[in-house]
Amino acid sequence: MNVILIAALLVFSGDEVKTENLDRLKTLIKPRAEETKWEEIPWRVDLWQARRDAAKTGKPIVLWEMDGNPMGCG
Repeated sequence: MNVILIAALLVFSGDEVKTENLDRLKTLIKPRAEETKWEEIPWRVDLWQARRDAAKTGKPIVLWEMDGNPMGCG
């Protein structure tokens, strides 16, 4: 989170982003491999199918549900 904040401050500080800083900035913004492990999870959008798959494999279901703005605002 701190890295994103620093990157945002660099971008929106009023100074132009210099070409030589773009690679460094991209490195700061791009998620590291350990931050994208959630992409390897075989997510399901059909709860009934997820229930059947969980019963078949003996694994639990994690239900992520939310209402409202995905940014948590408002």
